Amino acid sequence: MIASVGGAGYSPVAPGTVGSFVTLVALWLIPFSRPALVITLAVVTLLGIWAASRVERALGVKDPGVIVIDEVAGMLLSVLLLPRTIPVLVSAFLLFRLFDIWKPFPAGESQRLSGGLGVMVDDLIAGVYALVLVMGARLVGVLP
Repeated sequence: MIASVGGAGYSPVAPGTVGSFVTLVALWLIPFSRPALVITLAVVTLLGIWAASRVERALGVKDPGVIVIDEVAGMLLSVLLLPRTIPVLVSAFLLFRLFDIWKPFPAGESQRLSGGLGVMVDDLIAGVYALVLVMGARLVGVLP
């Protein structure tokens, strides 16, 4: 249940996108303070490493699609330092999904790490890339 984020990972189509979208909705609906968001990210990341390791062992597959807690961590990170407005959330969501699928260096290489750490790190890197681009877009006035 933890690794699949309450079953979102069992979506028959694009479970990673579904997990990211569930996080997007939660970020809009839950009034996280910045400290609460940092704590939530830390807890999700640690739980994700543990849960992803267990699911990989149980299924005997490296990073199975049912694991979407890594998308939750990446999405949380993608807005960590930003106001949670609709333009910011949608931009962060789209950029995070792009980087999570594309896996530019070093995200792709990080998947070689073993266990849950390998599952989580590439999404955290994708979240950093999205965060930096959204911050830059806000800095130059492309996003409010």
